[in-house]
Amino acid sequence: MTEFWVSSGHHLTRRTEGGGLAVTDELILAYLARPELVPPAEACPAERALHAALMAAPRRRVTPGEVAAIADADARENWGVILAFRDRLLAARSIEAAYLSLVRGNLQGVPSLFLNQLVHLILRNGLDGCDDPFVLRAAELFFRPQRVSVHEGAVLLADAEVIAARVGGAPLSPLVAMLGRDPAGELDVLTDENAWTYWSRSDAFTMALNLGSDPRSRAGLARAIEVFVQHLLNVRVRVTPLDRLEDPDWRWFVGLDAEGTRIGNALWHGETLDAAARERLLAAFSLVFDDPAQVEPAVGTRPVYLLLAASPDRTLQLKPHNLVVGLPLAGSREAA
Repeated sequence: MTEFWVSSGHHLTRRTEGGGLAVTDELILAYLARPELVPPAEACPAERALHAALMAAPRRRVTPGEVAAIADADARENWGVILAFRDRLLAARSIEAAYLSLVRGNLQGVPSLFLNQLVHLILRNGLDGCDDPFVLRAAELFFRPQRVSVHEGAVLLADAEVIAARVGGAPLSPLVAMLGRDPAGELDVLTDENAWTYWSRSDAFTMALNLGSDPRSRAGLARAIEVFVQHLLNVRVRVTPLDRLEDPDWRWFVGLDAEGTRIGNALWHGETLDAAARERLLAAFSLVFDDPAQVEPAVGTRPVYLLLAASPDRTLQLKPHNLVVGLPLAGSREAA
């Protein structure tokens, strides 16, 4: 099996009997080694002592007094956040169960960085053994913000962090203006011809995705959605890319991002989309459950429509938790 997404930390975990990922000491230590938590040279003795104690025993209980003793207010806040997150992970039977608990509860105070890391791990587990680079590159949308550009009718998605690093913080130009002009190397659009190179660069996130005119990319995203839903919610679904939305009898929709939700709400209320909104709608899918008994009766066998759209500033931040809380499931479902 070809390895991919080592940066997810998948190798720091182990599988539970149910197929989920168990939280290990090694995974917690990886969080503690993040630059945001390693005490700087000017950190107070209390902060350095707390970090050292956790590096020696990552599951140890931390008292409120230990955090309160940290001199720097920002550091105290950071430690409060990471320790609350750690405790949520340790209390769950798996990373998947912890993620479900978080997104079904109150996400206030949980950094999006932490949620994206969990999704990265969850998809690495769910897609284990996948040999299709188009599925894997499309799945990156779940945990990596994207920049959107349009060139000759093709909607191209490129990793936002990679683009920002390559332009040195300057205003972002369209992707096509940079192709082949970066001294660090070319940012390739994924094709059949170069797909074999994905495996050696999967952790660099340097391949762009042609979501607009390459059906393999949309099919790859559909497959990633199927895997995410089945792995987390234990329900089988079939997701199909759509060329257009023509159903006059919408029963349910889920916006895969904030702009997709906004556009879906407008369509739901019979509003006409202006040209700018239509241009921002990047993709639409239909989702059908294999077992109608798992679906709210009001929806039954009717499709659930999924909408993906770019924000006005041409960015895309997919919100995978919308699939968890937004699908019309009959009763709660459990993760592995």
